[in-house]
Order: sequence, then C-alpha cells, then structure tokens
Amino acid sequence: MEVAESNEMTLETVRDSLIRQEDTIIFSLIERTKYPINVGAYDKTKTAVSECSDSLVEFMVKETEAAYAKCGRYENPEEHPFFPDGLPTSLVPAFNYPKILHPAAASINVNSTIWEVYFSQLLPLITVPGDDGNYATSAVSDLACLQALSRRIHYGKFVAEVKFKDAPKKYESAICSQDRDALMKLLTFETVEERVKKRVAKKAMLFGQEVSLDDNYDEKKLKIDPAIVSRLYEEWVMPLTKLVEVEYLLRRLD
Repeated sequence: MEVAESNEMTLETVRDSLIRQEDTIIFSLIERTKYPINVGAYDKTKTAVSECSDSLVEFMVKETEAAYAKCGRYENPEEHPFFPDGLPTSLVPAFNYPKILHPAAASINVNSTIWEVYFSQLLPLITVPGDDGNYATSAVSDLACLQALSRRIHYGKFVAEVKFKDAPKKYESAICSQDRDALMKLLTFETVEERVKKRVAKKAMLFGQEVSLDDNYDEKKLKIDPAIVSRLYEEWVMPLTKLVEVEYLLRRLD
C-alpha cells in the first residue's frame, strides 16, 4: 500500500501505484498467452474435481484463496477474494494497515463481474484455440491475471477517497442525492483515459517483444497484441474502476 509519511494517500502516490499495476497486468497476460485457451480447465463436465462440482479453475482458486486467507492476505484492504463465502480466518498476527478508507469500502466487491469478463470476453482474445492439456498451469496463469485485474479495479476505492478528500464539496451534492450519473460524470476525464490507453498499448509492445541484439523488432512476433491491452482498459478496466469509485462515494457519507 503506497502512503505518504503521514499515512495519507495522495493523488501522486495513487497514480504511481496504478501505473505500476499496469506492468503487473500486462506481464500476467503475456504469461497466459503461452498456452492455448484450454477450455477443459473451465468445463465442469470434463475436469470436475472428485467429490466437488467445481471446474478445475474454480477448485484451484477456492483452495488457493483459502490458503491466502489463513495467511491474512484479505486483511489488506487492497485484496479481494473471488470466492469470499466461507473463507477461513487468518492464523497470523494482524497487521495494522493504515485506516484510509471509509468502513463501507469492505462491502464493495466486483470480482464476480471481473471473473465473467475475463473468461467470457478477454481470455478468448489473448489465447489461441486448442488444448495442450496444461490445465493446471493455465489455471495458475488465469489466477495471476484475475488477481492483478482485481487489485487494479478495486483500487478505485483509494482513487475515490483521495479525490473526495481533495474536494469534498464537489461530490457531496451528488452523494446526498445518490446520483450515480452525476458521480460518474465527475469521475470521467477522457483525456486522462486516452493517455492511459496509449501508455498500456506502448508497454504491451515493449514488454511483448522478442529480445534480440539489434534494435529491430517484428510486430508479427509480439507476445500480445497491444490493441487488445488498450481495449481491455477502455472497455473493462477503467469502466469497472469508475463503477467501484461510484459505489464507494455513494457510501462515503454514511
């Protein structure tokens, strides 16, 4: 968690964190492109675990999140499980995370939407058709992508808190009237979003190159299409982040 010495986030620290998270997302997507789509990992009729109706990827994510919960991962307000029901309690001493967010933040979790978008829309765009049998490895890569996207999108809570703290009166009227459209308009900056789309596309081009000893690169050999990464941010990451921001602000004066 990026905070200043006073334990207060600033627009600068929030922006720096969001930019670094772009790297994590792009690298995780590149890692997933190493394998074909491997639909068997998501088909409950093909890879359902014994004595469990879950698909392989569901089973792996639930078991992994249970281990994370025991280690205290979800005590961190930046982390959000995809299957929060029935998670075990932490077995490690609690860490005193800075109290930055309004308590209502804990009730906001859009991971079900992220899960649906990732498997139904994004995964077919970044993988090739086929089945190489590497279901478990593919699922591990999927989880890395999901966690990176979840962390980035839910960081909208911190974005909203910093913006509110900087100019509370700007938002109070819309919050009091529970006007979602007005809040969304206040939070939308098209020029900033265009810069983000261009930056992540450029990063995807740079990170996805096959490294050679000369300065040339072949666009046909990029590990991931930069246009897909730009589209990911335009259609899903930024809209879902703003949705989280709106949901947080609607509760901010509770």
